[in-house]
Amino acid sequence: MRPTPDPGRTALALPAHLIEIAIRPGDHAYDNVRHTYTRLGTPAAVLRVRGHSDIAEALAYARTAGTPLTVRSGGHGISGRSTNDDGIVIDLARLDAVEILDEDAGLVRVGAGARWGDVAKSLASYGLALSSGDTGDVGVGGLATAGGIGLMSRQHGLTIDHIHAVKVVMADGSSQRVDADHDPDLFWALRGAGANFGVATAFEFHAVRIREVITAFTLYDARRMSSFLTNWGAAVEAAPRAVSSFLTLVQGPDGRPFGHAMTVYAGSERHAALAALAPVLAAGPVLRNDVTVMPYHRLVPAHHRPQCAQQPLTESRSGLLDRITLSAAEAIGRVMTAAGIVQLRSVGGAVNDTAPGAMAYAHRTQKFSLMAATTPALVDDLDDRWEVLHPHLNGLYLNFETRTGRRQLQDAFPGAVLDRLIALKARHDPHHLFDSNFALPSA
Repeated sequence: MRPTPDPGRTALALPAHLIEIAIRPGDHAYDNVRHTYTRLGTPAAVLRVRGHSDIAEALAYARTAGTPLTVRSGGHGISGRSTNDDGIVIDLARLDAVEILDEDAGLVRVGAGARWGDVAKSLASYGLALSSGDTGDVGVGGLATAGGIGLMSRQHGLTIDHIHAVKVVMADGSSQRVDADHDPDLFWALRGAGANFGVATAFEFHAVRIREVITAFTLYDARRMSSFLTNWGAAVEAAPRAVSSFLTLVQGPDGRPFGHAMTVYAGSERHAALAALAPVLAAGPVLRNDVTVMPYHRLVPAHHRPQCAQQPLTESRSGLLDRITLSAAEAIGRVMTAAGIVQLRSVGGAVNDTAPGAMAYAHRTQKFSLMAATTPALVDDLDDRWEVLHPHLNGLYLNFETRTGRRQLQDAFPGAVLDRLIALKARHDPHHLFDSNFALPSA
């Protein structure tokens, strides 16, 4: 592991108000906040901000000092962009309130620093929920500004589809609340490319009414990889919208491939759920299967364990698929031989109900999200195999991609979407203060 930095070498001449909230090298809590789930970090200061004024002062200091700047809503994340070396991390963990604004309408306000597992637990007592990924330790802000492919996406859409308004601190330190009627262009951009435009501090969401879900945890023999993937994909596409399935492919110690699926029926009707789940369970040879009825929030608990770069698969590649054809499945099988893990997440259904131009996240025809991860030693092999797969892909989900560049931006923001984002970047962040997370180029 990278050693703890020398406090003298990395010291920043922070203003007094920022010193009050700073965790710096040598401080007792530093090792608990310096890293992410996949990345080692040696920031000169992690600022546990308390609100708008702290953020504005941190931004002003970063502009003047020219120091690297990163914004963090949670420690867990695949792309690893919420830490840095020798710079400032604006940590939003204190901005974690969950408020019910209108219980009848399901309107809630959530701080960007809350963990999704805590949000799910807070909303559960009102019979409400938001589909939001599959890991409760992910922070609200990083997911809600990029997309949010969750365990109920086919029934209720992406997390981003439920955003009613965003409160954001801009590069000049001003605070705005934007929605469809108040700066609709910025509201459009924040929903998919938000990391490029400011520090989102709170979101208003329309939550859905649901208490229990029925979940199948299934272990498949995946040795006949191509037929298994095409069968699984076809079964998920044909399933009722209440069914969403996440499939993880790994190799056992003897090289034998297995598929671990978490398939969720968004409801508690037992007979309907079993009938809807059956075709997905029949996609391949089942080695073990457990079906459980549980409150949704128990699927995504937040453990709040310190992130310490414990995930060694630090290189990840991301893509979206309109469907899983036989040729795509064969290419995924070849990727599997160079990857430590391959994951397929179902989208489609309600995700495709939103018009492609409604927000910066424009991927509304695809049925699956694909991610592969490996170690740095094997990344060249993975990239060779990913190039063969790339023609089968249609788009990219930024939160699962560790590479940056023009091609990644073009895949993430197709056609005119990228042009519009670049123009808005020039208006709202002309000096490129927010460039640590898939930076948009200058106009």
